[in-house]
Amino acid sequence: MTDFIIHWIVAGGYLGIFLLMALENIVPPIPSEVIMGLGGIAVARGQMDIVPLLLWGTAGTTAGNVFWYAVGRRIGYARFRPFVERHGRWLTMEWSDVERVRGFLHDHGGWVIFVFRFMPTFRTMISLPAGMAAMPMPRFLVMTFAGSIIWNGVLAGAGFYLGSRFAELDRYVGPVGIALTVLALGWYGWRFATWKPRG
Repeated sequence: MTDFIIHWIVAGGYLGIFLLMALENIVPPIPSEVIMGLGGIAVARGQMDIVPLLLWGTAGTTAGNVFWYAVGRRIGYARFRPFVERHGRWLTMEWSDVERVRGFLHDHGGWVIFVFRFMPTFRTMISLPAGMAAMPMPRFLVMTFAGSIIWNGVLAGAGFYLGSRFAELDRYVGPVGIALTVLALGWYGWRFATWKPRG
């Protein structure tokens, strides 16, 4: 499976990396850890170069996050309130929670965007409230790109280091992915079951 994905990535070239990373942030088909990790393996095999891999991959990450930022800007802060009040239990949040997040992003948005680039799932989710809070686009782009290129570099570097031995880890990728999904669903289930409005 690893060789198949590597060949698919190499066939698409750097544009393929860009599209995969953008799509991964919009509707995740393959985790970025796999895309950039296998890109690093392609570098180790002499099929790609590290600098364009990082630039194209990070550009794709940024483009995918701009999509959710734009959705947040279009929805807007005030227009989101009826949705939260109606589906608060399913979201496990109240409007006061949204207001706190908006205020926090307004005061500390730049470094929050940067730090969240290193967190699975949240690194994409944070783009939506950033757009809703009307964070300035230049700051959003700079912090997204800066955090993403560091994280992508770590992933690609790990793939480069592991080289062909990465194939030996294939058997663990599926179970680990399933375990993380189960943990995330379990956390949400606990939040849903124990959530109560404060009002």
